[in-house]
Amino acid sequence: MITLYSYPELCGVADNNGYGLKVFAYLKLAAIPFVHEHVLDASAAPRGQLPYITDDGEVIGDSDTIITHLATKYHVAIDAELTAAQRDTNHLVIRMLDDIYWVMSYSRWKDEAFWPAFRDILLREHTGVAPEDLNKAKEFNALRYHYQGIGRFAPAAAYARGLADLRVLADLVPAEGYVHGGTPTSIDAAVYGFIANIYFYPIETPLKQFVASQPNLVRHCEAIHAAVGR
Repeated sequence: MITLYSYPELCGVADNNGYGLKVFAYLKLAAIPFVHEHVLDASAAPRGQLPYITDDGEVIGDSDTIITHLATKYHVAIDAELTAAQRDTNHLVIRMLDDIYWVMSYSRWKDEAFWPAFRDILLREHTGVAPEDLNKAKEFNALRYHYQGIGRFAPAAAYARGLADLRVLADLVPAEGYVHGGTPTSIDAAVYGFIANIYFYPIETPLKQFVASQPNLVRHCEAIHAAVGR
């Protein structure tokens, strides 16, 4: 049996981190049975990062590595009909989602305009989390953002970067169906992982405002959300 280890759910999504939610959605869309364990401590994870899975005693980290492992071992067919050009598009979008991650995370932990609301949601939904632990996480993330680079941006400049990425997604996701046709594929799971972590949050960041203004992104997010559940 596969066990997925990822961050806790929040605001109705199964993981409050885009990478873990991407793997969760892929497992659901691929109809692979698994157990979902929510954790906050990533020290047991490969490279100290969530998500990771255990599969017959093998420990596998990194969301893209996990999905490649699952697709190969379990002969997942949802990407079988993709063309080479579509696979190239997937690669580019996945790299762009990495960029969106940093801006989304910045909006939660760095931007003082939104940090209090995010903190309060965490404390309300996860009563076992101590405020001092969140403050330590905030300080740790501030260092991550500084060394990655996004932490050196003023909020307006950081959001401009994220909004540019989201506009590309808004052009890519169709008004009906999914990214590559009438059925969802792995890229839909990836897009959902990040858009759901913006759209379902009751925090009016510039990212949330943009996503909510795009009917195709909202429809796609809600369709995958309904398909994968919690």
